[in-house]
Amino acid sequence: MKIQSFPTTDRRLRVLLKSLYTRRFWSFVILVILLLGDTISQAQQIISDSVQVEGHYRVFHFHKPTQKLKNPSLIFVMHGSGGNGKDMMKGAVKMEQKTNTENAITVYPDAYKKYWNECRKAAPVPANQENINEQAFFQSVINYFVKKYHVNKRHVFAVGTSGGGHMAYKLGLTMPESFRAITALIANLPDTNNIDCTPVGKPLPVMIVNGTNDNINPYNGGEVKIGFNMGFVRSTDRTFHYWSELAGYKGEPVKEDVPNTDPNDGRTIERYTYKEKGKPEVVLLKVIGGKHDYPNDIDVHTEAWEFFKRQMKGE
Repeated sequence: MKIQSFPTTDRRLRVLLKSLYTRRFWSFVILVILLLGDTISQAQQIISDSVQVEGHYRVFHFHKPTQKLKNPSLIFVMHGSGGNGKDMMKGAVKMEQKTNTENAITVYPDAYKKYWNECRKAAPVPANQENINEQAFFQSVINYFVKKYHVNKRHVFAVGTSGGGHMAYKLGLTMPESFRAITALIANLPDTNNIDCTPVGKPLPVMIVNGTNDNINPYNGGEVKIGFNMGFVRSTDRTFHYWSELAGYKGEPVKEDVPNTDPNDGRTIERYTYKEKGKPEVVLLKVIGGKHDYPNDIDVHTEAWEFFKRQMKGE
């Protein structure tokens, strides 16, 4: 039997090709492992936990801090009616990118059966009908983060969208001693014939972001319908002045135009501010042409965080 021999150069070429293919294969394997590891790592960062309040396990979600924090701030981000906390994480990505490096933890609570027991008396949702104790829930979550992450109890904030904005109002009305400031997005206070909260009457910093063409939360006040009737709300101006008068302001706020970074979206923003030394800051962002959504010219959650940070200055 004759054994065929190959020239030395041919053998070297085969060895080289085999080496290249081997390297590519293992490079591909390493890349896949790194990508999978990153995906798993990201998934592990989201923590879902609960507290028991009057027989109900109430759930909340947050990203586990990647670095040691020193008495961090705590920010509640509340979803709208029919939503949930995990989905709300997607809307606050830019804000959380900032808070991750600015000594703050962001938490996304779940409403009871997707709806909050806020201050609208007419709301035909289980949370309202069963009179779910939201104050106890939020206080329990605050205590949870104080115990586990030593958050600064004087730096607790809340921002909510739509029904979550109504929940932010409730926190400001009924437990202002536990919140440093609140922000309500596309939400007005319930009208006087539709409010079932008892306000404490303590002023605090409030920011409101509302669109003039909102067909769900009427800018000029009126009936709110989301497939069912949620009752009447006040106008944005009445809502704004409720908080400004509570803080002791008189006269007209300072007006300024927000830079129109997206001239093609058909919206512009005007900022109205009450701010004096010794009084809580009260702000309205009037989104001219805005609907029941977020404007493109600003990131509303990042704007809320900047507002919250101003309340911590000079302490």
